[in-house]
Order: sequence, then structure tokens, then C-alpha cells
Amino acid sequence: MSKRDPALLINDILESCNKILQYTSSMNFEEFLKDSKTIDAVIRNFEIIGEALSRILTKDPETNISNSRKIVDTRNRIIHGYDAVSDEIIWGIVIKHIPVLQKEVHALLGD
Repeated sequence: MSKRDPALLINDILESCNKILQYTSSMNFEEFLKDSKTIDAVIRNFEIIGEALSRILTKDPETNISNSRKIVDTRNRIIHGYDAVSDEIIWGIVIKHIPVLQKEVHALLGD
């Protein structure tokens, strides 16, 4: 287990949220499906978010991020069951959940 400071892990989550939203900002779902590099980049950042949050929750289970367990579970599913995660699910997370997570992380950082 990493000894990385939880504040740095929170920053890692924010950076990954920002990257995901930047990579997909000018896309619709059909364009996303045609861009395997963007799909790979988004999935990599999901992995970072899930791992960072898992480490944070180990140190502070009361961290105020909604759906934190689902975020970690999504990371685990991507890592261990990569063939069971559809592009539709990935896109839905990008559109519905990453902006919420980004706002919550800003709030944790006091931004």
C-alpha cells in the first residue's frame, strides 16, 4: 500500500477527472466509439480515480465522496473484468458521474 498523502491522492482524482472531461468535451457517443485512443485514455483515468479513492478510503472511510464504493468497484471491474465493461457504461459515467465527482473533489480541496 502506498504511503502517498491523501491530499495528493485527491489531486490525482481531480487531475484524472479534468483529463477525462478534456478528452471528451467535443465528442458525442458515436465519436467516442470511433476513437479507441480516447476510450483507452478515459479508462486509464478511471483506473487512477478508483485506485486513488481506494487508498483514501483505507485511511479515511468517511471521505465525503458520493458513490465512492461504486467508483472503486468500477475500477476493479475494469481491471479484472475488462471484457465485461461496455463502451455505453463508460460513456454514461463520463457524462453523468465525472462532473459530479469533479465538483465533490473541488469541495474537498476547498476550491
